[in-house]
Parts: sequence; structure tokens; C-alpha cells
Amino acid sequence: MRRTDIKFTVSLDAKNIPEKIEWDATDKPDDTPSETKAISLAVWDPKQKNTLRIDLWTKDMPVHEMKRFYVDCIGGLAQSILQSTGDEVMSGEMNALCDRLVEHLKQKPD
Repeated sequence: MRRTDIKFTVSLDAKNIPEKIEWDATDKPDDTPSETKAISLAVWDPKQKNTLRIDLWTKDMPVHEMKRFYVDCIGGLAQSILQSTGDEVMSGEMNALCDRLVEHLKQKPD
């Protein structure tokens, strides 16, 4: 069996607020860690039948970028649900929500 690793490194300030987030993966073409401003990780627990979520962002990430990040996450989930289950209704509803949220962001920029 082939194995690959994904690693996140979070540098915290004195109040445990993320200042820097880096990620690396064994299959990533670049050898050096890449910096990011936010991560959203969801892990399914089959025994408990629930999701563990880890959402982190650096303290210098602008609010408008954070909102766009979450809209992009929902859009990615819409594509994933379509590919993994073929459920066009769920995917369509999620994409429609993204469209509404994008319009909201256009009307109310931060």
C-alpha cells in the first residue's frame, strides 16, 4: 500500500492565536512548506457518526478574504458531493447558496 503524508504547522502568538500557517505534503511538487492564511479540515468519525472540524486562520487574514474562503469551501463541497454520490439536488442547492453569498459579498464589501 502506498502512503502519503500531509502536515500542517501552526505558529501561535502568546495568546495562542495563529500567526503563521504552513502546510506540506509528500506528493507536493515543491519541497518547501507553503504558507496559507486559513485551513478548514473536516474528519468523519464512523463510530460516533459525526464530524470533527478544525478551522484556523491567521490573525492578519482580512475578513473579506475569510468570507470568500468559506464560500469557496461550500462550492468545493458541492462539487465533492456530486462526484462522490451523484446527488444533483444537494450539489445544486449548495451551488445556489454560493451564488447568493457571492451576491451578498458584492453588495456588502468589508
